[in-house]
Amino acid sequence: MPAQTLARLVRDLRPLGASGPLNIPITGISLYADQAQPGDVFMTVRGVYRDGHQYIRQALDRGAVAVIGERSPDELTAQAWLPADCPYVQVADGRGAQAQVAAAFYGYPGQRLKMVGVTGTDGKTTTSNLAYAVLKVGGLKVGAVTTVSAKIGDQELDTGFHTTTPDAPDVQRYLAQMVAAGMEVVVLETTSHGLAQKRVDAIDFDVAVITNITHEHLDFHGSLEAYQQAKAELFRKLAESPAKPGLPKTAVLNADDSSIAYLDPIWADRKLRYGVERRRTDDGGPSTSFSAPSSSVLRPPSLDVYATHVVTTPRGLQFTAHTPVGVFDITSPLLGVYNVHNILAAISVGVALGVSVAAMQAGIASVRGIVGRMDPVDEGQSFIAVVDFAHTPNALAQALQAARAMTPGRVIVVFGSAGLRDRAKRRMMGEVAGRLADLVVVTAEDPRTESLDAIMAESVQAAQTEGKVEGVDLFRVADRGEAIYMATQMAQGGDIVLACGKGHEQSMAFGTTEYPWSDHAALRAALRGAPLRTLPTSQPGWA
Repeated sequence: MPAQTLARLVRDLRPLGASGPLNIPITGISLYADQAQPGDVFMTVRGVYRDGHQYIRQALDRGAVAVIGERSPDELTAQAWLPADCPYVQVADGRGAQAQVAAAFYGYPGQRLKMVGVTGTDGKTTTSNLAYAVLKVGGLKVGAVTTVSAKIGDQELDTGFHTTTPDAPDVQRYLAQMVAAGMEVVVLETTSHGLAQKRVDAIDFDVAVITNITHEHLDFHGSLEAYQQAKAELFRKLAESPAKPGLPKTAVLNADDSSIAYLDPIWADRKLRYGVERRRTDDGGPSTSFSAPSSSVLRPPSLDVYATHVVTTPRGLQFTAHTPVGVFDITSPLLGVYNVHNILAAISVGVALGVSVAAMQAGIASVRGIVGRMDPVDEGQSFIAVVDFAHTPNALAQALQAARAMTPGRVIVVFGSAGLRDRAKRRMMGEVAGRLADLVVVTAEDPRTESLDAIMAESVQAAQTEGKVEGVDLFRVADRGEAIYMATQMAQGGDIVLACGKGHEQSMAFGTTEYPWSDHAALRAALRGAPLRTLPTSQPGWA
């Protein structure tokens, strides 16, 4: 990007104060002092665990030429954190400023593209990939940014180790690259962290999609209500950003999820509510079965996109889609009945952006699998082995229910819970596994600086309340590679083994270190007859 002046980049920020010369060229943006490059403006915030302002001199030593922060210049000078002659701009909201400055630096690409935002607890990446496929087959020049990768033309770039929306400068850089590559539409996966930390500010959304909202990230948000409000921020952004010519603001809402109650009242030009048609039971009440409906059905009058005649097999899904543009059959190779909702959400995006029925059918059928999402691993074994990202209670329940439908044999699950994250999940996931799986192996999943033994104990105790007996159908194995190996050794012909929680991720956090890790590699090694041992739990003395 060509250099821009600091004064130009901050002109819309309404800064609280400034010092030093502002008419200096800026050639990049850095949020981390150890990644600063010559010519960068270093942008920092107070932070939850540490004050980023104390790293200003490190950024300047690496070549940064200016700083934008939240503390006053006098305070920083008194602390000896900021040289007196350094160009500095003080802002009230450092995270919001990061997005605004990044958007200005890259020429506001989010205003020049049709933007589809996808949020929710579970299913975001799958829905984003399905929507991308529908739009691409529909003839649109489409890009995507998910927690797995950024798709820009013929390029696919890794977006990081763990699952969250990239930082604001990275998001804006990806969007600018898409503008340069001639893209028309972008599907952007937006996590609650990304929304709460304003990484997707300064983007004018045209379609907002919700998958579902269930228990997750309460360690960060503090309460379910705050988590819900973070997700709702995408729909408020949809309502508040300027409309683009000929493109109505469209909200895509899951009518089968509790989020409909507080998202539906938020304004949009058009709302597409999706869901699965339910049968009536013999006593006249509603049934949650996804089997083919009888002549007496329950369909809320406001349901715009819905599925009937849902059939699940070990080879995928089939159902009939009812939409404002017609009724048509859908066939998908994706596993798990929960993917019906993800497919309906993607179809709704296609409806919103004018994609043909044929393109929607072909686009859905073309998505043969999402890395780490009910992702089969085949080494010629007599049982099914799957890697799945299920790391929330709801996702784990859906994965285990899908597994039950895929085989007449036993369901064997390996899972853990992350340290320094939502503690309530540990008990909830233990209860889900204890109730829905036949054999349960509790292991490590990013323990970070917490005691892995203590984390596992919470899930084990919860599984015991559901009737599991340790040493019989419940096991705790600290080393994840050993745990996956144990599961495969217990499996017999016709069973299914699920390694849940890591999915596509390529690292695991022990202490403050990210160690290389792959559940796919671990499962392949186990199926070939030996555990994969590359983590600290494999080393003598680790605790």
